[in-house]
Amino acid sequence: MKMGTVIGTVTFGDLASEFRGGRWLMVSPMGTEELSGRREYGKASTPVVYDRLGAGVGDQILYVEGAEATQPFPHPVPLDAITVALVDTFQFSPPA
Repeated sequence: MKMGTVIGTVTFGDLASEFRGGRWLMVSPMGTEELSGRREYGKASTPVVYDRLGAGVGDQILYVEGAEATQPFPHPVPLDAITVALVDTFQFSPPA
């Protein structure tokens, strides 16, 4: 799992039926600098994450990528990343 901050949304005019009812979010992955509060947003690429939990811009989420992202679906779907949790709080102590 990875942690990230939702920085935007994506809207489609047409969409495969498997994905109806969800949202698509642009996410800034959180690394050491973002988790420790030294930088607000990461410089890494911005994945687009499928979301059924109701995350919005500014929320911090946990997401998975790759084959694990398709696990909630009963059959194979073309999906790279999915939201698995909305983060309420976290503590981070970087190694010395």
